[in-house]
Amino acid sequence: MRQHGAPARRGMMAAAALRKRHVAAIVAGNALEFYDFVTYAFFAVQIGHVFFPGRDPFASLMLSLGTFGAGFAMRPLGGIVLGRYADRAGRRPAMLLSFLLMGGAILALALVPSYAAIGAAAPVLAVTARVVQGFALGGEVGSSTAFLLEAASESQRGLMTAWQAASQYIASTAGGVVGVILSVTLDAASLETYGWRIAFALGALTLPFALIVRRRLPETLHLAEASQADRRGTLALLRAHARLILLGLAALGSGTISTYIGNYTTTFAQTALHMPATVSFAATLVIGVCAFLGSLLGGLLSDRFGRWPLMVWPRAAQTLLAFPVYDWIVSTRSATALLCGSGVLALLGSLVLGSFTAALVEALPKAIRGITFATVYATAIAVFGGTAQPIVAWLIHVTGDPLALCFYLIASGCVGVAAMAMMRETAPAILQRRVLAGQAA
Repeated sequence: MRQHGAPARRGMMAAAALRKRHVAAIVAGNALEFYDFVTYAFFAVQIGHVFFPGRDPFASLMLSLGTFGAGFAMRPLGGIVLGRYADRAGRRPAMLLSFLLMGGAILALALVPSYAAIGAAAPVLAVTARVVQGFALGGEVGSSTAFLLEAASESQRGLMTAWQAASQYIASTAGGVVGVILSVTLDAASLETYGWRIAFALGALTLPFALIVRRRLPETLHLAEASQADRRGTLALLRAHARLILLGLAALGSGTISTYIGNYTTTFAQTALHMPATVSFAATLVIGVCAFLGSLLGGLLSDRFGRWPLMVWPRAAQTLLAFPVYDWIVSTRSATALLCGSGVLALLGSLVLGSFTAALVEALPKAIRGITFATVYATAIAVFGGTAQPIVAWLIHVTGDPLALCFYLIASGCVGVAAMAMMRETAPAILQRRVLAGQAA
């Protein structure tokens, strides 16, 4: 008995170590892709001056944010094309392709000359790079999320899929650290001239490492399972899950608005509250850390207590606290209010992400997970994420009231709470308990 037990334990340890390597590879690649994408938002003011110079600072900012939004416009197409590729050819080749596209785009954006150097070609090239980034990231999310769920044991699906969101916050935190360092070491003119390019270049330098790691991933999509879509038809499977897809779209739209309003904090603090760049970038760092911890905690707790309570109650709390928190930030304009307030809202919002992602992907057939989650996610991001920052900037400009930002957050939060409340519980542990309780009764 002892001799047989030792090899079994070694086999279990090897499998656990293998799963950790899988997660590390996905997290590293996903974080790099999102770092490249969200870093643009952190330096929107400086990038606007470089590519869209003008006499009106507001017009320059809006053009810069519009370019940021251009990347979102291509996300649904990337979700459809690369998501379908992930369901047919496999998760790994789809992730590798999206990563190569993202790497080329971020390198191009870091090297595009300014408007002063090449004129109108500068904004055209910048927009083109953002479009390619959006296409790549649209397909990345579906394939990587499907991989995380499929590689996880039933008892850890929430935690493992939570790494999808957590990796994004690793990117936000890294961007915040880079932003703080650059804002401290460079003056305003240098930050505008070349400082933001350093931030992009740092991301580009790490691309080869993540590419090598991802090439070693195994495949979680098997042809026998993928053929389900061919037997029933992809459209038939999508129609059968139309209700879930619509609820997922509404919930993701709500979460996206919350996330990108959080990402806008750096620009909001500088332009609307006239706070120093160092404090503004520090808020991004706090948001990243709180959201990283919250997303993993939410996924972990959802494996034990269920997806539904971890989706609904934190989003409801965030919605209720939005106005008092932003009123405190705007009225005091202190570093304490900005850092603490934005951190609390980020923590509450991120608790939802791990549980929601697992709930949505678990409920989808394996044959359409890649294309469905990628397309739903990308559409929500394109419609609500790409417009969130221009909308709140416009609301603040038109009303002259910085608090206008929180009303958009509250309205979206109400929609999100309603959508997630109508979703079904999918956590295997909870479903098993219900079955056992029904048998006992």
